[in-house]
Amino acid sequence: MAKRTLPILKQILGRSTPSSPRFDQTRSVTYMPRPGDGAPRPVTLIPGDGIGPLVTGAVEQVMEAMHAPVYFERYEVHGDMKAVPQEVIESIRKNKVCLKGGLKTPVGGGVSSLNVQLRKELDLYASLVNCFNLPGLPTRHENVDIVVIRENTEGEYAGLEHEVVPGVVESLKVITKFCSERIAKYAFEYAYLNNRKKVTAVHKANIMKLADGLFLESCREVATKYPSIKYNEIIVDNCCMQLVSKPEQFDVMVTPNLYGNLVANTAAGIAGGTGVMPGGNVGADTAVFEQGASAGNVGNEKLMEQKKANPVALLLSSAMMLRHLQFPSFADRLETAVMRVISEGKYRTKDLGGDSSTQEVVDAVIEVLD
Repeated sequence: MAKRTLPILKQILGRSTPSSPRFDQTRSVTYMPRPGDGAPRPVTLIPGDGIGPLVTGAVEQVMEAMHAPVYFERYEVHGDMKAVPQEVIESIRKNKVCLKGGLKTPVGGGVSSLNVQLRKELDLYASLVNCFNLPGLPTRHENVDIVVIRENTEGEYAGLEHEVVPGVVESLKVITKFCSERIAKYAFEYAYLNNRKKVTAVHKANIMKLADGLFLESCREVATKYPSIKYNEIIVDNCCMQLVSKPEQFDVMVTPNLYGNLVANTAAGIAGGTGVMPGGNVGADTAVFEQGASAGNVGNEKLMEQKKANPVALLLSSAMMLRHLQFPSFADRLETAVMRVISEGKYRTKDLGGDSSTQEVVDAVIEVLD
């Protein structure tokens, strides 16, 4: 008798009654702003090269439609410049936040990368790229939600190269205890604050025993201070193989500079492509938000002519920016609208299997803004 009664009792208790309180899960009651937090915030805007002006323009339109409390200070910076203009650096330091389109970096000879210059000048030591499955976007693997945190200021990107004798070039890889510790601390702090369960250090210490050995030593020391977070290590070549076969095993990944670039782009390709992955670079005082993985289409003339660049990555990066600025409800609205448009599938750019223009995607996002 008791066995027959139990399911019925559960049904009765599970039914809602007119007097039962209804909880709206879409609205947070835990964020209490300080007086004045709603004042509009200035953001330095660098449209950049190629499709950059197209996708940054998309962000500007959506921000205006949302009445987001930000306004942009626009500066023209291009990848063929010898250096980032000083007034741009000063603007970012003043505003503490920047939104950036892609800057084309010459291959081989010519000027050095302005992206690297910007990171070094502002000490943006941590790069963060979130690679995850978007609802309704079919990919080979499911349950992918990887955060790649990459050291941004040293390693092979130190730019210390010289010709020893004609035909022999020496390139130095610099790894320091200071930079390794602070990127490890950032990765574990990120995992702790975002309820992530595991941090994986990516390395090649079996070959570069001193340089990558120092990086691993720093990660291990920091890991002992976060006993609730699981820590493991993986050699970078095995990491790439595991990423393309079982990406769901990874959570937060912390890497030296060069490996992080490779791992982030691989993870982005697995989860849906570079056109949908948000990211940013952060230091102690400033943050620069941009497309998460390499903008390989930044100079794609066909995309520029047809105006069919995918704005999703930069829209999601701007949502990260809004959250960084302590505007969580605006960030939630933007993310929800973008996810809805992707899920419905009517408006998608060519890289996502559709044929929509940038403007059509933007209009669709604005249409569904809550």
